[in-house]
Amino acid sequence: MTSSSRLLRFAEVTRRTGLSRPRIYSLIAAGRFPRQVPLGPCSVAFVEEEIDRWIAQRIAARDAKPTS
Repeated sequence: MTSSSRLLRFAEVTRRTGLSRPRIYSLIAAGRFPRQVPLGPCSVAFVEEEIDRWIAQRIAARDAKPTS
């Protein structure tokens, strides 16, 4: 994480990824999505760089598959 890293709230992560809150938690539990950062007793956020990297990996995986 760099000094310019930003934290994204859950609403922004769902908007960027198109995933629902339950799906994100399911992927976190499976180790397939970046873990959240606790901000307080009822508040979490995600590291923007990690979310951007996850999105880029999805795009790279799509582009690596041969088309029929």
